[in-house]
Amino acid sequence: MTKLVVIGKSGQLAWEIARLVPEALCLGREDIDITLSENIAAKLDDIKPDAVINASAYTAVDNAETDQDNAYLLNQAAVANLARYCKVNGTFFVHVSTDYVFNGEKGAPYTVHDTIEPQGMYGKTKAAGEAEVLSILPAASAIIRTSWVYSAHGNNFVKTMLRLMKEKPQLGVIDDQIGSPTWARGLAQACIEAAIQRTSGVYHWSDEGVCSWFDFAVSIQQLGLAKGLLSQPVPIKPIPSSAYPTPAKRPHYSVLDKTLTRETFSTELNHWQVQLSAMMDELV
Repeated sequence: MTKLVVIGKSGQLAWEIARLVPEALCLGREDIDITLSENIAAKLDDIKPDAVINASAYTAVDNAETDQDNAYLLNQAAVANLARYCKVNGTFFVHVSTDYVFNGEKGAPYTVHDTIEPQGMYGKTKAAGEAEVLSILPAASAIIRTSWVYSAHGNNFVKTMLRLMKEKPQLGVIDDQIGSPTWARGLAQACIEAAIQRTSGVYHWSDEGVCSWFDFAVSIQQLGLAKGLLSQPVPIKPIPSSAYPTPAKRPHYSVLDKTLTRETFSTELNHWQVQLSAMMDELV
């Protein structure tokens, strides 16, 4: 059996991996300091994992604009530390990245071969982390880019929408940012498969289908009402990104092409509405 170590145990992805592979060892900040190479070695030398899945990251997109040093520390330097450890020890490395490495202007699904051009500091730091992995151990690593991740655990768009739909008389949700939601369960399955099969390369993983945040919110409300998570509907108004300015620029279009993923992975890709319904069943 493949011995798995997951970095970032408090997040949605690690939570789902732990549910799917209970014997996987999930490590958090209190267990391991991935910003220090010697700390990684001290912790992992005794465990001797066959594969490491890095589910940790600096993900505060807006804060990264001003907290650049910490964003680079976690998204580049720490990733390089993990990659070097894996290279020295013959350990396979799965690293999770983001749609934010693209500029969002293509207007068609981004393939794994498209040029990356991150627009904000979060995307730039994640792109720098990708470059470290590809430089240090390209033949023994998988980079899996994803988008719009949610789960029954932690804070995310789905749970925020359900809360606001109970609290507010109406909502305005952005309708000019287009992408694909991703249930962390499917992403976890893909990461596990990559780790066990040692599937090297760069891949894209999101649920099938395309929507705006507005479309996503409407579906959340419809399913919430049907499942008894909401007692009454509220009006949801589509608004442009310009009506909700943020420190970091969001990609207007960040749909990920999954052709290579379908050809390579046995883990099934499902439509985002199917996945959303399955996750929301966990909240009932």
